[in-house]
Amino acid sequence: MILTYIAIAVALFFAMNIGASGTAASMGAAYGAGAINNKRLAMLLVSFSAFLGAVLGGGEVVKTIGNGIIPSDILSVNIVVIILSGATLTLFLANMLGIPLSTSEVTVGSIVGVGIAFQSLYTEKLLVIVSFWIIVPIVSFGVTFVLGKLIDYAENRWPQLKGRGKWAKWLSLLLVLGGCLEAFSAGMNNVANAVGPLVGADILSQQKGLWIGALFVSLGAVTLGGKVLETNGKKITQLSLLQGSAVSFTGGVLVIAASLFGLPIPLTQVTTCGILGVGAAKDGASMLQKSVIKQIMMVWIISPLSSLVVSYFLINLFAEPNTYNLFIIVSTLIAALGSIKLSQIVRQEKRATYDEGGGI
Repeated sequence: MILTYIAIAVALFFAMNIGASGTAASMGAAYGAGAINNKRLAMLLVSFSAFLGAVLGGGEVVKTIGNGIIPSDILSVNIVVIILSGATLTLFLANMLGIPLSTSEVTVGSIVGVGIAFQSLYTEKLLVIVSFWIIVPIVSFGVTFVLGKLIDYAENRWPQLKGRGKWAKWLSLLLVLGGCLEAFSAGMNNVANAVGPLVGADILSQQKGLWIGALFVSLGAVTLGGKVLETNGKKITQLSLLQGSAVSFTGGVLVIAASLFGLPIPLTQVTTCGILGVGAAKDGASMLQKSVIKQIMMVWIISPLSSLVVSYFLINLFAEPNTYNLFIIVSTLIAALGSIKLSQIVRQEKRATYDEGGGI
């Protein structure tokens, strides 16, 4: 019984971090374009929209997370705690750094780690999910790049479309509505990441899980989402009102479509690639060189692997103790960290050599 309460508590904490990382990024375009300048109001709108999305349309993704990647008979209470702990730890650290991390990637990565430990994994379903992780963000980039070119032409031809005069109010409203649609799609897709394992293990019913998860995602968006909102809205590129609308409506429609098919999609990747699409249409390829983009890309790659390793480690430590596997994991981590540190030392020594020699 105590483990059950722990599982629920971890899931709710995870749901709050989902609200901060995923749904808070939904209003990034509107915030970055100046359609809504009050950060607190932006978070409240995100919270309400995400809550509705979760309650009204989150069921299909819950089924996938609950029993579509690994068999549901593996999901005992202690295994659910391990899955959620691995995903939550990875996501929480990213939120503290202000990086818009994909909750779908860390959740699926954590589930896959368990599946590998028990040698029981629905690989075909997993390949479909991972394929759409790549396809949907690329589609988002492509659509918003084309829309960005059209918007750039239209704004140059009709300058009032940049949000001047009487057009500003209506274009701002359009963009805020787009942000709400995107947050709605986030609720449909991302709440399942927190409550899916609980539903798969029959700890909560699907309906109860969606309502409780929606409530805590909303709470997380309001209380923890400020840094992610700043990253998506201000540090990637400045958007006009029409450009922001293109990002939000494109992302919202794509994620809603994926949710209807039960596919857990990295919403933040879809949104960020949309912002990159209109940014590249406006500024060219140089836009893709910004350090924040490189940082986000690295986290996208590392996040599912990190949660996979954490959950696999916890399984071998607590559920199925295996000293040999633990030794291999720890040795690999030490080797990886040592290699990174060694490469930093080598780079510093090279710079010092150039400096001392009056280098280039």
